[in-house]
Formats: sequence, structure tokens, C-alpha cells
Amino acid sequence: MRESVQAEVMMSFLVSEDLSFRIPVELGYEACDPYAVRLTFHLPGDAPVTWAFGRELLIDGVGRPCGEGDVRVSPAGSDLLGDVLIRLQVGGDQALFRSSTAPIIAFLDRTDKLVPLGQEAALADFDTHLDEALDRILAEEQSAG
Repeated sequence: MRESVQAEVMMSFLVSEDLSFRIPVELGYEACDPYAVRLTFHLPGDAPVTWAFGRELLIDGVGRPCGEGDVRVSPAGSDLLGDVLIRLQVGGDQALFRSSTAPIIAFLDRTDKLVPLGQEAALADFDTHLDEALDRILAEEQSAG
């Protein structure tokens, strides 16, 4: 069974109203961290930068403005299948990215096939029980040997 979902999307990095450039952004999702998505931005001349935030924020942000604080996601206009804006902020610095909605929705659909929305807690509980069982097995083997 596949444990992760990956996709690469070209996004526009909106530097100002007059200046933007396209960059590749890797979208990632892992079943071992079922509540989060990761976006890795490859800015020219810089090391890649990864942001992790709630999968549900990205899902909701495709259809309506969402988020408080460091990450905000919203549709770029009234057309739901148009573009989505992702605003990232650290202190007084912020970066704004624009992407077509279609590849974001395709990525989110694949994450839902791996871990259906609303079933994240069951998966997290499974991992906890598995870790406890493995710890018991290892402890028994060490005490027997």
C-alpha cells in the first residue's frame, strides 16, 4: 500500500502587482502525518523551503478564504475552478503564490483516497497501537535473549 502522495505544480510567485515568476512546487502528503500537507517551494538561487500546514485548510481554501496567522488560502476570484492563492507569512515578511485550482484538487483527491477526510484519527491511533506492540515484542525478545 502506498503511504504517501506527491505532486509537482507550477505556481506563480507574486512578488508585486507588476512582477511574478513561475516556480515548481512539490506537494506532499504522508499517511504517517495524516492531518498535514507539505509544500516545498523551489525559489531560484535559494535552498528549497518547505511549509507544512493542515490538509483541511487547503481543502477549505480552494472554495472560500480560510486561515489565520501564518498560512491563508483563498480562491483568487469567484470562479471555483479558477486559481487559488496561498499566502505565507513569517513576522512582517510574506510571500504570495497563485496556482491553478485543478492540480490542487487532483492532489487533494489522491490524499483522500489514501486517508479519507475525517478518518485521520483512526489512522493515528493505529500507528500508536502498532508502535506499542512493536515495543512489547522487542522488549520480550531482549529479555528472552
